Amino acid sequence: MDEQQIKQKVKEVFGKNAEKYVTSESHAKGSDLPLLVEWIKPDSDWVMLDIATGGGHVTKTLAPYVGTVFSTDLTEEMLANTAKHLNEEFKNIWYVVADAEKLPFLEGTFDLVTCRIAPHHFPNPGRFIEEAGRVLKQGGKFLLIDNVAPEDEALDEFMNMVEKLRDESHVRALSISQWKELMTKADLQETKSINRKKTFQFPSWVARTAGSQEQMERVEQYILDSSKEIQDYFSVKINSDNRVESHQIDEWMALYEKKGDD
Repeated sequence: MDEQQIKQKVKEVFGKNAEKYVTSESHAKGSDLPLLVEWIKPDSDWVMLDIATGGGHVTKTLAPYVGTVFSTDLTEEMLANTAKHLNEEFKNIWYVVADAEKLPFLEGTFDLVTCRIAPHHFPNPGRFIEEAGRVLKQGGKFLLIDNVAPEDEALDEFMNMVEKLRDESHVRALSISQWKELMTKADLQETKSINRKKTFQFPSWVARTAGSQEQMERVEQYILDSSKEIQDYFSVKINSDNRVESHQIDEWMALYEKKGDD
């Protein structure tokens, strides 16, 4: 698929699954969310941008601590659904349909830019990082959270194939070293990061984006056919009926700062 086809597929998948992403356990109750305020130390006069907000979980967590939030997403249906859930509680959020790789904002607009569990859907992650850096003020903060591929080539290939089989809008989960290289190019400096394991309950995880029973079975069979080394790394749990119960992937949470003028 070319770039525009990928983005159209993202809109299709997320448009029809918008409500699932508001209620998804892994998105709504991730252990990273309670760390956001502690890590970022937001200020009440900040203007914040949340890129590819999805179910709006980062926006919801940080909106009480900043002045204004611009909550953006490529998928209008997703954004409208999120606005419906958040509008009664918050009056400082603006919702903008926006492409993460071509943000409709001026240079140096935001004190804080965030993006959580979304960049693996972006065709051009380098362009996304450039855009995040462009719209940040000097000294502004950028928080990235995403599923990351292992550095090992075979493990990387397996993880990305599982994701692609399950979700046609998946492009690629990068490794941490690949992300760091892109950050350096954009003059973003790491201040803090953690890498941890995230567990997915397979039945609900695969059903969130798979379009048919056949697709779900294809994902499961691919996991069952994998080597012991791969199953061990991803902590695949298989029950007595030879069905996949759960597996783990790596998630990286990193806080960056836009370098000030020399």
